[in-house]
Amino acid sequence: MKLDVRGKSGFEITEAIRNYLEKKLKKVEKVFSEELEAFVVCSIYRDLTKVEITIPIKFFTIRAEVEDKDLYAAIDISVDKLEAQIRKNKHKMNRSLQVRMGIKEAFKTDELDFKALEKELLSPIKKKRIKLDILSLDEAITQMELLGHDFFIYMNEDKDVSVLYLRDDGKYGLIETE
Repeated sequence: MKLDVRGKSGFEITEAIRNYLEKKLKKVEKVFSEELEAFVVCSIYRDLTKVEITIPIKFFTIRAEVEDKDLYAAIDISVDKLEAQIRKNKHKMNRSLQVRMGIKEAFKTDELDFKALEKELLSPIKKKRIKLDILSLDEAITQMELLGHDFFIYMNEDKDVSVLYLRDDGKYGLIETE
């Protein structure tokens, strides 16, 4: 696994932290047949440590963000969240994305059989560039849940840009363009 670990807010990444992350992320990596690239950002805020792990793969991105007093506990919880996302959504992703090319090549067939995750750009100024894929509403909901975001921009099956969002009442809202 290619690992890009960065410290933020004056946080210095030691070799011990890098080795611990590599060891823990092997749990996630063994599910996939291709080499993964993981982006990890560690920051410190007063008495809390924040760990953000993003793993982009074809068509999807899995992401976990955890705050804890202990850095190593935050890493453990983040990796557990990533594994839970994969377990929870593997059948949904397999069913909704089986028509896309590359699904069987992305994952080890003896463990999982679903598509990989779309690449996400990391920028220190919070600027993101996204490629709008043509997705059904169910695929967009799955992607939004995997990212853990409260909105998602995508191109619907009519090739119109749509914005899916999570409402305060827990239901989904959809904004469609013409």
